[in-house]
Amino acid sequence: MLAKPGLALTCHIHFGQRVDRPVPAPGDRAGRRRPEREDRLVNPSTSTIDTAHFRYVLGHFATGVTTVTALDPASHRPVGLTVNSFASVSLRPPLVSFCVSRDSGSWPVMRTADRLCVNILGVEQRAVCERMAAPRVDRFQGLDWELSPGGAPVLAGVVAWVEGAVEAEHDAGDHVIVVLRVHHLHGQPDGQPLLFLGGRYGRFTH
Repeated sequence: MLAKPGLALTCHIHFGQRVDRPVPAPGDRAGRRRPEREDRLVNPSTSTIDTAHFRYVLGHFATGVTTVTALDPASHRPVGLTVNSFASVSLRPPLVSFCVSRDSGSWPVMRTADRLCVNILGVEQRAVCERMAAPRVDRFQGLDWELSPGGAPVLAGVVAWVEGAVEAEHDAGDHVIVVLRVHHLHGQPDGQPLLFLGGRYGRFTH
């Protein structure tokens, strides 16, 4: 949200206790390399970034939390995964992106679907976020959802959703950058998004 010219936008962000869920792995967000004088970042013998410190530093960037969903073309059952690397890419044409781990068991199925839906989770949907990230469970058990105009699952209670088709996939280290061409989208006027910062979930307060 952008403030009008001449007006200041002020808000408070409240975060709970740190959770065990790690901040996004390398590849979820791109970071500019810092000067080599910062010894913790660069190993002189291998010239690689320290993974733990990379996660710690990138964890200072607050994000929203999304669940990407689709229908399995073979079984017509819903599949989904949690993502907090969602970003707007282009207005003309309308494009968005998110990153998926190469180890994801859901993505090989989802990428074959005609349409995907990025569900932007609300502040009360932390349990949905964690369930969609859990392995070896029925991630949609107990969840209400309906189909978007293009046929992708829209979760009940989300503050916004963006439906699109896979436009491109780009290799990026241990992740894949997925670009969607947007076909339909909707947002709730007073929706409160779920936030994630430094291993903690939070919310905006005015």
